[in-house]
Amino acid sequence: AIIIAAGMSSRLMELTEDKPKCMLAIGGKTILQRHIETFNECGIDEITVIRGYKKEAINYTGVKYTYNQNYRRNNILESLMYAESDMDGEFIATYSDILFERSVVEKLLESKADISIVVDTGWRSRYKNRFQHPMEEAEKVIVTNNKMVEIGKAINPNEAYGEFIGLAKFSNTGAEILKTNYKRVVTQFGNTEFHAAPSVEKAYLTDMFQELIDKGYTVSNSDIEGQWMEIDTIEDIDRARKQWGLR
Repeated sequence: AIIIAAGMSSRLMELTEDKPKCMLAIGGKTILQRHIETFNECGIDEITVIRGYKKEAINYTGVKYTYNQNYRRNNILESLMYAESDMDGEFIATYSDILFERSVVEKLLESKADISIVVDTGWRSRYKNRFQHPMEEAEKVIVTNNKMVEIGKAINPNEAYGEFIGLAKFSNTGAEILKTNYKRVVTQFGNTEFHAAPSVEKAYLTDMFQELIDKGYTVSNSDIEGQWMEIDTIEDIDRARKQWGLR
């Protein structure tokens, strides 16, 4: 598994002045520790953490580290590709600021697709009492005839099938598709606009998924309903501590 943990948190700056967001404790364990334990419980022992901001604050043993020294400038896609040497086979990639139940990973591991991403179809209910993070910012997907056709923040919430939670799995073939196409888009787009991003350097994973969809690859959805949370605001932390605190 590859955990993308290089970024800075603008919304939680007061709590992350001395550590990255993934090192915030929820119910006595950091978010990152929960990830590592959940992956281990699912039989995933090889874990790479991509560090950047306040990298010295992350120092778990039994984990491999990669350093994204460009973390102040780049975004999630480029950050993930710093771990390209760990993509020699099937792997899971995840954002480091989400909480998810083990069942979410177990279901994703069952997927036979080359590229499979976790989508929450019950996503709207999460925003009912979530005021500091607007629904418009959710990374939404459109699925037509059981096929994902569009992914990104710009999708109209009314048309969305669900929300991409930030957890994805690539098979051997999927890993090769990602690496090959990433090399291509770096050359092809360079510093010009890449889907919703101003450049490849500033791109999200969703921009890359959209590129793959547009090129005819299938990005499959592993559907869940709830069973996860994003930690992006003080409001989210309070809710997580209530909902997940005792687990």
